Amino acid sequence: MSRRPLDQKIVVAIVFVCGMLMSSIDSTVVNVALATLSRQFNVRPSAIDAVVVGYLVSLAVVIPASGWLGDRFGTKRIYLLALALFTAASALCGLAGGFNQLVIFRVLQGAGGGMLTPVGTAMLYRTFPPKERVQLSRILIFPRILGPAGGPVLGGLLVSQLSWRWIFYVNLPIGIIAFLFGLLFLHEHREPTSGGFDLPGFLLAGTGFPLVMYALSEGPSRGWVAPDILIAAVGGFLLIAIFVAVELRVRQPMVHLRLMSDRLFNTTNLVTMFSSAGFSGILFLVPLFLQEARGASALSSGLTTFPEALGVLVSSQLVARLYPTIGPRRLMAGGLVGVATAMALLCTIRIDSSPWLVRLLMFLIGIGMAYVFIPAQAAGFATISRAATGQASTLSNVQRQLGAALGVALLSSVLAAFGPIQRSVAGLAQPHVAAYRAGFLAAAALAIIAALIALRVPDRDAADTMRPRPAKVPAEMPGKALVEGD
Repeated sequence: MSRRPLDQKIVVAIVFVCGMLMSSIDSTVVNVALATLSRQFNVRPSAIDAVVVGYLVSLAVVIPASGWLGDRFGTKRIYLLALALFTAASALCGLAGGFNQLVIFRVLQGAGGGMLTPVGTAMLYRTFPPKERVQLSRILIFPRILGPAGGPVLGGLLVSQLSWRWIFYVNLPIGIIAFLFGLLFLHEHREPTSGGFDLPGFLLAGTGFPLVMYALSEGPSRGWVAPDILIAAVGGFLLIAIFVAVELRVRQPMVHLRLMSDRLFNTTNLVTMFSSAGFSGILFLVPLFLQEARGASALSSGLTTFPEALGVLVSSQLVARLYPTIGPRRLMAGGLVGVATAMALLCTIRIDSSPWLVRLLMFLIGIGMAYVFIPAQAAGFATISRAATGQASTLSNVQRQLGAALGVALLSSVLAAFGPIQRSVAGLAQPHVAAYRAGFLAAAALAIIAALIALRVPDRDAADTMRPRPAKVPAEMPGKALVEGD
């Protein structure tokens, strides 16, 4: 008797959650270890961020081509390749014997990470129909939120209790299990209309996007008028502009930019971009305030900011129930107004304020962000065809990455604008409190911009995602279904 194959919805959800968990944790866990890595490899603090920048630049090179790769060679094949590359590179990072080796292995890790999320998202939206995406988003919110929020906590524990090498080794069991599970049970999918490889588009996007990411990552610390930053920023945006012009004219572009003419897809992605900018900026700024101005340890600051993840998890259960009747537009706009308010209230924090005030406000920010994450995941791809899902996933991930980088760059620049760091009698770094307040207000402004865009989200276009799941007819009443079916 043959075994019944596993439901692809379960298989895709498991491998996607594993991949998202690895890549989202990695985005923050390494930051906690930068000071330790600087001492370990005897590298100046100003140069150690190459470990982060190398990963981000590599990520930016691969993301634009990931949708086409999945469509052309198969989503299973490319996703498993990404899992294998990310996992193997994580092991190599942990084994690195020198700083240059570590940077090279981080570049390899970024290449794997750049394919994981776009290809995984394409698999997800092809497997789950629109009416099931609200329920699905309640599950997928865990890795997307727990990763960035739990990364600093996990990183602090691993670095203090074991070794910096374990911030990379922690990926190995997740990656190996996900790879083997996907190899055995994941079904292959190819798009027959993927077309040939768009070399000009790849070269333009694969150069322009990384240059912009480099400028956004290094600009706040190096100065926006530094020659290399200025060249990278101007050159990157110029190449992206040429890329847009080229892609709109070729018959089979690598990235189908015309998908942005879909109002629902465009507005939900813009909301995600600006809300991610504010949210990522806060996740960067609050730990910095706690560690530099208040003298908290990395682990302590991670535990203080972690309540935002709890807020998202608690609130997401309610949002999923409200979504079918209220729709994405009002949920996202209302949630973002709440997020902006909580961010602005961070301005009331003083050097001697209770950490519980910070925890409460971070919890409230998390509650509000659930009103963005759930509707955006449910509605964003509602009007995108199955064939175009891979390309749409690429566009969505590019905007989200740019938003996160933009938020950190903007808030870093706000801090830098208030002058050099001061030193207190106790030796603690104390930038002007006004600098942090300005940064919190800048993050709140980004949330308000996202709220205004959310008001333009067309609920009517997301109608398929708002249909409640039909109630099951009791087994003892078989006749009822027949009468209603007639």
